[in-house]
Amino acid sequence: QRQLVESGGGSVQAGGSLRLSCAASGRPFSSYAMGWFRQAPGKEREFVAAISWSGDRINYADSVKGRFTVSRDNFKNTVHLQMNSLKPEDTAVYYCAADPNRGLPSGSRWSWAYWGQGTQVTVSS
Repeated sequence: QRQLVESGGGSVQAGGSLRLSCAASGRPFSSYAMGWFRQAPGKEREFVAAISWSGDRINYADSVKGRFTVSRDNFKNTVHLQMNSLKPEDTAVYYCAADPNRGLPSGSRWSWAYWGQGTQVTVSS
């Protein structure tokens, strides 16, 4: 049973927007840190954004600051990534991640315990 399920990916032109969602189930994810990573072809999986369980701590990769916004709804066990002003270099498979850390895990993928299967985002120029 998949515990983290991403949705909202797709194809968009540069400058456009997409909103990714991650539906969590099977564990008390409302008390977990949640994050987003992405992986482009031939590249390592990289950190995008993270939000603590309460939402009071948020972190972004420098490459997306000012363009992406992460949020969560603990009642619905969902986390979102609003992506604006998209660029071709944002093209990647985007993964939802979760960890029982009560703070914010590091940006290393190895600091996160649970993963979704990813959703493709393609930005054309």
